[in-house]
Amino acid sequence: MNAQQKNLVTLLAAALVAGGLGLYAYFGVMQPEQKENQRKEAEEKVFALNTPGETGTDKGAPPEPVFTWLSVEVPQGKTVMELKDNTWRITSPISARADKTEVSNLLSQLSAAKFKATLEEKPTDADLERYGLKQPRGTVTARAYVPDAQGGGAEEPSRQRSTTIYLGVENNFDGSVYVRREGDPRVYSAQGGLRIVLLKHTNEWRDRVVFPVEESSLLRIEAKARRNAFTLERATTEKPWKLVQPVELRAASEQVKKVVSALEGYRALAFPEPEQEQKVRQALEKPLVQATFVRKFGGPVRVRITELELDGMKQVFALSEWDAESVLSQVDSLALNVLDLEPKDFKDRKALAFAVRDVARIVIHPATPSGDTISLVQAPDTGKWEVASPLVGNAKQFKVASLLGSLEKLEAAALGESNPKNWGKYGIGTTGRGVTLQDAQGQEVARLRLGTEVKGNPRRLWARGSSEDVLEVDKSAIDALPLALTDLMDGAPAAAGTP
Repeated sequence: MNAQQKNLVTLLAAALVAGGLGLYAYFGVMQPEQKENQRKEAEEKVFALNTPGETGTDKGAPPEPVFTWLSVEVPQGKTVMELKDNTWRITSPISARADKTEVSNLLSQLSAAKFKATLEEKPTDADLERYGLKQPRGTVTARAYVPDAQGGGAEEPSRQRSTTIYLGVENNFDGSVYVRREGDPRVYSAQGGLRIVLLKHTNEWRDRVVFPVEESSLLRIEAKARRNAFTLERATTEKPWKLVQPVELRAASEQVKKVVSALEGYRALAFPEPEQEQKVRQALEKPLVQATFVRKFGGPVRVRITELELDGMKQVFALSEWDAESVLSQVDSLALNVLDLEPKDFKDRKALAFAVRDVARIVIHPATPSGDTISLVQAPDTGKWEVASPLVGNAKQFKVASLLGSLEKLEAAALGESNPKNWGKYGIGTTGRGVTLQDAQGQEVARLRLGTEVKGNPRRLWARGSSEDVLEVDKSAIDALPLALTDLMDGAPAAAGTP
C-alpha cells in the first residue's frame, strides 16, 4: 500500500468516526432532548391536547389541535358551543350563532394558556377547599382533533382529543387562578386571563348581529315603517337600484348602500329574558317597522321592529328571521327610523345616467344660436376620438376622457322642483347651452341642458339631466369642463370660439 492509499484509508476512517459521533449526538443526545422538551411543553400547557412525546408526520412537533366543541360551566351558567360548517354555534341552553370575536379570544387563551407553577403534588381535601377546587368555580371541557398532513382528520377517532379543566378561586396577590386538570391530582396556578375570558353568561357568547344584510347581495327591499313605505329592486347585483313603489324613479346607489349599512351596523343591546319573550313576540305581531330583504343566494331576510314598555320603560325590540335562523333582541330606538324614508330620500343626485363605454358621439351646444356647435366622434376601428365640426382634426384623447369622466360624476348640489310644467322659467329649453351624448347608432344616451343662475345663489346654475327634477349645479363644476374647441382639438386655432 503506497502513501496515497494510506492517506485515503485514514480519511475514510476519520469520516466514519465523525459520522458515528454525529449520529450518536443526534440519536443519543439531541433527539431525546427534543422529545423531553416536547413532553415538558405539553405538560406545561393547561389544555394539553397532544400526548406527551407525540410527533408530527415529519417527526417534528405535532400540529396544533383544532378545537371543535366547548363546554363552559361557570356561576353565570353553562354554555355548550360546537363548530359546525366552519361556524361556531351555541347548542345549549339555546340554539344561536356564537360571537366570532368572543370565541376567537377563548380559543387563543386555551391554545396559549400555561401553568405558572405547581402548588400541590398531592393535595388534601383541605387544600382543595382552600384553592376553591373542592367545589370548582368553573369547569371547561374542550374537544379537538389533531390534523393530518392535509389538514384533515376531523372524523378520525385516533385523532380525537379531549380534556377538562377545573377552575378555583383567584389569587388576590397576582390575579392568577388555581386550576386542576382531569386525571391529574396536582394543583396548579395559571394566568388570570383564562378566568376572565371564561366568566360569561350564555348571552355574552351570542353573536350580536341583528340584521344580517349586505347591500352587495340584495336584489329587492320591501319596507313599511310608521310613516312611509317603499320598494326597491334591481335585476342583478351589478345593476343600479330603482324605486318601484310608491313611485318609479332611478334610485341613488350610494343612498341605498348607506341605508342598508346603517341597518346592518346595529347590534343587540340585550336579549329578552324568557319571562319577557312572550310579551315581546306578541307586540311584534303588529310591528312598527317591517321589511323583507331578498338576497341573490339563500332565502329572504324578514325583519320586524316594535316598541313596548317593559319594567316601566319603553324599549325597542327587533326580530330577524332568515333560513333556519331567528334572532330576537333589544336594539337602539334609532333603528325605528332607518327605513322610514320618503321617495325623495332615494333620488339620485347624479346629473346624467350613462356609461362611458356607450358613448360614441359628443355634441357640445353653444349658449347662443350664433355660436359654433362642436361635434366629436369616436372612430369605430381605432376607438380614438376625432373632431368632426366646426373643424376636422384629431382630438386630445385625455381631454375627451376627462370630459366624459367629469360628466359621469357630475352631481347636483341640490334638487329643485320635480317634473315642472314650465322649464323655461329656469332658462332651460330644447336648445341652448349643454352637452348631448349619443351612441354609435346616433341614439341619445344622455343630455345635460344648462339654464340661468339660481336666484339668490349666483354660484349655481339651473340644469336638466337624465331625471325630471330641476337640478342646481355648481358653476365651478361646469366651468371646469373642457368644452371649448381649443381644449379638445389638437392644433385648434387660438381664435376658435367657445360655446
